Amino acid sequence: MLIVSSRIQIPDSELRFTYARSSGPGGQNVNKVASKAILHWSTQSESISPEVRERLLELFPTRLTNAGDFVISSDRFRDQRQNAEDCLDRLREMLQAACRPVKKRRATRPTRASHRRRLEDKKQQSSKKQGRRGIDRPD
Repeated sequence: MLIVSSRIQIPDSELRFTYARSSGPGGQNVNKVASKAILHWSTQSESISPEVRERLLELFPTRLTNAGDFVISSDRFRDQRQNAEDCLDRLREMLQAACRPVKKRRATRPTRASHRRRLEDKKQQSSKKQGRRGIDRPD
């Protein structure tokens, strides 16, 4: 059971691991052992609310397959078990990020002083560039 929070708990039956040969560390052993872990999890799961699912897919759209599975892979370690744990940790972090509600942007106006500074800078830039111009001489 993957426990993300008190409200989100994903049973092991929803998580499916596959393993492949890793491109990571391992020396000569890397060509013989399937240490890369790939986690597949269906986002249609009842373990998460529709709001969290929507935010998860919005935050991480590249992790979604055409079949609707959420895919995470790890080959950071030489050990298959450690890579599987790494996948679970990353899924937990992604779900926690999706649980945090997005802050609404509060519209603000520039201060009078910042408006004045911006216009002064524009005038300075303009006069600097006018000074670089050559003098038109009638021939």
